[in-house]
This record gives sequence, structure tokens and C-alpha cells, in this order.
Amino acid sequence: MQRIPEPELMTGEDQAIAYANADFEEPHNHFITLLKEAVGGKLPESGRAVDLGCGAADISIRLAKVYPSYHIDALDGAAAMLAEGEKALTESGLSDRINLIDTYINESSLSDQNYDLIFSNSLLHHLHDPMVLWNAIKNAKGAPAIFVMDLMRPDRDEMVESLVEEYAKNEPEILKRDFGNSLRAAFTLDEVKMQLSEAELEGFDVSIVTDRHLTVSNT
Repeated sequence: MQRIPEPELMTGEDQAIAYANADFEEPHNHFITLLKEAVGGKLPESGRAVDLGCGAADISIRLAKVYPSYHIDALDGAAAMLAEGEKALTESGLSDRINLIDTYINESSLSDQNYDLIFSNSLLHHLHDPMVLWNAIKNAKGAPAIFVMDLMRPDRDEMVESLVEEYAKNEPEILKRDFGNSLRAAFTLDEVKMQLSEAELEGFDVSIVTDRHLTVSNT
């Protein structure tokens, strides 16, 4: 199945509210578990992390609870999503450790600040040019731990419909639509490996971790 790109930013208020209120308990907790398994051993006890494409900041909040001595810069280019993130931060009481930043990811995004951890969930498939992410990581200062998780494009459109039915059947129609579009916009395992090769990023592990997700981490 050919890739069908989707909009890079979630700018609609109704879309942002739907995502902020959706039940991501299982996949987002799984993200934290996989991150700890992949790169947790590399992390100092305290430090600074950056969340690329943070959305409504749910994963940043979950990570801050697991790593209570970390400060997190949470970046996103969609003001509507960050507005929902602000609400979530206020509710969580973590505004002092999570800094929401309204910015579009580019190649220089990580070149000024030293981070101990760079992480991202479901940003890659939104990018029309995936090299924006990998070049930003390549240009990052220091030697941070890297953990990226994203959707993986199925082979056939029938599989898209099956995954939407299995994982989003109880969600609002806008989320069902977006999930299907995101699966069609995602990259395959081989495409991600080629992107890393093009960016000259070596020493990375690319793994299939669920029937719809892959991860990238430095070893």
C-alpha cells in the first residue's frame, strides 16, 4: 500500500479536544515501558529530556512521573494541542517540570540545548519529509539517549480498517478517521531503516513492537 501523507499539524480545536479526552492509557503506558527497557539504563538519575511532537503532553506527564528528577521540554507546532496540554499540566501539578514550547521541528531544534533523552511518539508519520526528524536528532548536542515510537503502515487497506475497528471502535468518529489516515501516512520498517541510513545515523535498533507500532532507539 502506497503512503498517503496527512496534515503535519493537528490545528483544529475539536480534534485537539478529542485527542486530549481519548483513552490512551494502554499505548502510552506501553511507550514508557518500552522506553525504559530500550534506553533507561543510559539515563542519569536527573537530567533534561525533550518530547518532539508532544501533542496534549500526556506522555511527557507520564514520563515526568516515572523520572521525578527530570525536566522536560515538550515541543509541538499546533497551538490547539498545546492548549490542551496546558490544561493537563495544571491538573497534574507538573507545570514546574514540563515546559510546553510552540515550535515546528526543524534540523536545528536540538542543536542548542544539551538533552539526556530525546523521545517522540507518533510524530514521524505526520512529517511530509521524515528526514526533518532524523536530521534534528543527528544534529543534537552531546550523546543523548534516543527513543522514537510510531505507527507502522500496513500492507493493505483492509488491514487499516481492521486495526481501526480493533483499537478505535469506541472512540469518536474524528479519532477513527484520524487513526485510519495516520496508518496510511505511516512508514514501513524498511522505509525507516532507509531513512536512518540516509541520515547517516548508525547504531540504531529498529523493531516491530506491536501489530501497529515500531520503535527506533540508539544502542
